[in-house]
Amino acid sequence: MPALICVARIGAAHGVRGAVKLWTFTEDPFAVRRYGPLLSKDGKRQFEVTQAREAKDHLVATFKGVTTRDEAERLNGIELYVAREKLPATDADEYYHTDLIGLAAVTTAGDALGRVLAIHNFGAGDIIEIAPPKGNTMLLPFTNAVVPEVDLAGGRVVIALPQEVEGEERDDADRTP
Repeated sequence: MPALICVARIGAAHGVRGAVKLWTFTEDPFAVRRYGPLLSKDGKRQFEVTQAREAKDHLVATFKGVTTRDEAERLNGIELYVAREKLPATDADEYYHTDLIGLAAVTTAGDALGRVLAIHNFGAGDIIEIAPPKGNTMLLPFTNAVVPEVDLAGGRVVIALPQEVEGEERDDADRTP
């Protein structure tokens, strides 16, 4: 089975005619219509978006064969996937989150930090989550300053740890009372 990439998640039913809230994870929310049938995680179920319109922070979509609210309610929480080869190629310095998850994280000096656990965006930019071998995960800005190198072929990201994360002492002028 080809590598599958999660591009959307079905939410609650919307209305009485089988529509659902659809959260997309693509740069263009309407791209989910261009990929052809979307698959469930196990690849056994297919979903074809027949209509989609923009709502506040999601799409309102209907799927082929889903015509009632009851049918739509049963879809709540299903993640939708496409085969990797259906996705467009990335530009330089652009990455699919799935390509980064699991990469080794090392400092600029080459010391091991752990593995990339996830990429998040809470509204103020991308955050990279690093899981060290022991202890709490680290949440760092996913910027060129903090992540100066992404080496997909080498299976690693280089992290320039901000001073606060390194635990270095700051002088009293930098401290907040």
